[in-house]
Amino acid sequence: MTFVHSALPLDAGVGFKPQHLDGLLGDAAPLGFVEIHAENYMGAGGPPHAMLAALREHYALSIHGVGLSIGAMRPLDPDHLDRLTALCARHPPASFSEHLAWSSHDDVYYNDLLPVPYTTETLHHVCEHVDTVQTALRRQMLLENPSTYVLFETSTIAETEFLREVARRTGCGLLLDVNNVFVSATNHGTAAEAYLRDFPLEHVQEIHLGGHAETTDDTGAPLLIDAHGTPVADPVWSLYAQVIARTGPLPTLIEWDNDVPDWPVLRAQAERARAMLTRARARKDAA
Repeated sequence: MTFVHSALPLDAGVGFKPQHLDGLLGDAAPLGFVEIHAENYMGAGGPPHAMLAALREHYALSIHGVGLSIGAMRPLDPDHLDRLTALCARHPPASFSEHLAWSSHDDVYYNDLLPVPYTTETLHHVCEHVDTVQTALRRQMLLENPSTYVLFETSTIAETEFLREVARRTGCGLLLDVNNVFVSATNHGTAAEAYLRDFPLEHVQEIHLGGHAETTDDTGAPLLIDAHGTPVADPVWSLYAQVIARTGPLPTLIEWDNDVPDWPVLRAQAERARAMLTRARARKDAA
């Protein structure tokens, strides 16, 4: 089967919040795209779909799932997948993405994206689920690297290699969340730069940038939470610059889902990413 591939512009975008609708529609220099969370638009109609239709007249659309539970050991929820398929048919996106995580078990749904052990068994199930989604949507999906707070003793495959193998077996693309890389590396006492050196950048078709919260664990060690409620931190911007210096410009989303700021503040974050993309494009053209 031939899938529609991700086709976001090589520009900066933002996660859509209704309070920013006027700013987005009235912007004299519009950004490249907007992202929505799929589960917020699975109703039959009303203002959410009206706003989305208006946005799609001006912006490319990225649909980002948070509830498919790709990493679960059980089959995907067919009703949820049907609702997602209907949404993508109603508002065809330039890209669809989901997380390498699980969030449900039977009829219990958790308000979090939970980690998976990296084993051959998990790899089999994740690939099977990605194939199911891509077949249903008739489009390529992007799989996002997680932010993690625990590691599994049963894991036998490095996370970067696990993602590389999923992409190889299924033909999916990858969504590289640079903040997740920094959060996980800090929490586990590893080097984010080393992780990125091993990451299969050849499969990356979109980048996410977001803020995190800083706290400590029970032993007093630093603990970062992928909270999406603050500006992108300077170390994350630095890692992002390293990535696009290697890849060239890639569609880049600013995630800000909690304590959402006024539109000019969010737009300024996107403009910073846009300026860095412009410099990466100039370096690539000059090479």
